[in-house]
Amino acid sequence: MTDATFSLTTAERQANPILMALRRNRFSWIGIGLLALILLAALLAPAIAPDDPLKQNILHRLSPPSAEFWLGTDSYGRDVLSRLLHGARISLSVGFLSVLIAMVVGSALGIVAGYIGGVFDQLVMGLVDVMLSFPTLLLGLMVAAMLGASFENLVIAIAITETAPFVRVARAPTIAVKRREFIEAGKSMGFSPLRIMGVHILPNILSDIVVVASLWMASAIRTEASLAFVGLGVPPPAATWGGMIREGFDNILSAWWLVVFPSLAILLTVLALNILGDALRDAIDPKTRSGR
Repeated sequence: MTDATFSLTTAERQANPILMALRRNRFSWIGIGLLALILLAALLAPAIAPDDPLKQNILHRLSPPSAEFWLGTDSYGRDVLSRLLHGARISLSVGFLSVLIAMVVGSALGIVAGYIGGVFDQLVMGLVDVMLSFPTLLLGLMVAAMLGASFENLVIAIAITETAPFVRVARAPTIAVKRREFIEAGKSMGFSPLRIMGVHILPNILSDIVVVASLWMASAIRTEASLAFVGLGVPPPAATWGGMIREGFDNILSAWWLVVFPSLAILLTVLALNILGDALRDAIDPKTRSGR
């Protein structure tokens, strides 16, 4: 059996039960639909936003929600709905890119550590234990404060905080998979360790990694909002959900919409990602699938 055939067969075995389980779990489609709407709104923000998110109009400063301004305006007279839609692009981009980097780096380290074992495995897991001893937000604050406030530094800071969980998730199944017969057969045929890890081990643990990625993307969006709230996010006047909450906090008693609507956007996005992540986790769990 060729590597391509093996990988395709493995992917098919994993994908079909997952798709069937998702179809049976109607609650998962709520998360999928809600997330699709949020992504669509972010992608179409330049076309559907009623105004320029950076345009200031002091005459309409702190206007409440109305027919002219559906979600009101902020202290600079900027349309909140327009900033909310454009802010989704930045907040989701930060969440996606940071999780993507953490997933690639963490999964690679976890697979290599689990496959090689020995001193390298102990060193990697010792570093992971140190990173996990810090709360995610505290670690993100330290890294972001050292790097400075910018889009790129924010992505790097959040990626660093989320690398350790991917190392753990990738390492444990790698240790189990490397003892299976087809791995021993690959070694006897002279396959290199890189080929075994990338072609034979990775497809067998990929579903676990994807589930963790969906759950930690929700955490990344929360972290981005928290860092933006303390002034370590994307610098203004760029619109981000966390930045909008920070800017509206001073007027929270007189202009509630400045905080409520960005908070609802974060809540709905995190809720959709958590629903999707839980559904994927249940779908790949053999005990859950067999019990349905």
